[in-house]
Amino acid sequence: MLSAPLLEELGVAHAFGTRDDVEPPGLLRPRQVHGAVVVEAHACRAQPVPEADAVVSAEAGISIGVVTADCLPILLASERAGAVAAVHAGWRGLAAGVVEAGVRALRACAAGEAVTAVVGPHVGPCCYEVDAPVLDALATRHDALLEACLSRPRPQHAQLDLGALALAVLARTGVERRAALPAACTSCDSRRFHSYRRDGARAGRLVHRIAAG
Repeated sequence: MLSAPLLEELGVAHAFGTRDDVEPPGLLRPRQVHGAVVVEAHACRAQPVPEADAVVSAEAGISIGVVTADCLPILLASERAGAVAAVHAGWRGLAAGVVEAGVRALRACAAGEAVTAVVGPHVGPCCYEVDAPVLDALATRHDALLEACLSRPRPQHAQLDLGALALAVLARTGVERRAALPAACTSCDSRRFHSYRRDGARAGRLVHRIAAG
């Protein structure tokens, strides 16, 4: 498991998963579909589990989470740690506005308190080349931010820095404290991380979690 100094400073129980971690009993997480829907933690107790890509909670001691295998896990907490959120964001989620939706939902739970956000392990730009349809979809929402997060090795393609784009979106959304864990590409680091881009359909999933205080 990996932890984030910004969240540790708030006293928030959290963990970004590695490949050796197992999902803890009772973790509340939605069925992820690469969209922008946010659900409250209690909804994840229902059957069937709701489809969403972010979950928010103000229930003390209840762990919520998301799973990834190259996409971005983003864990968020309010200033007094009374509300938390977990967001799953690939390029489709970024294009749909899942980061902004997660921040809005957390602020609604926390009465407008300052927000801290940390981006966890994800595929790095070294291993993430995308084509024109992906770039066009992201540009529709993030045009002013996108170019700084790209390098272009050949026409109609680019190496995309998902983490840099997420941090830029968080900044634009007014998140006061934000950071990413030190560079660790899930595709490059097979010892620590699962990666769909590297391993295909046989890839496992990394479990990321957070709980309100």
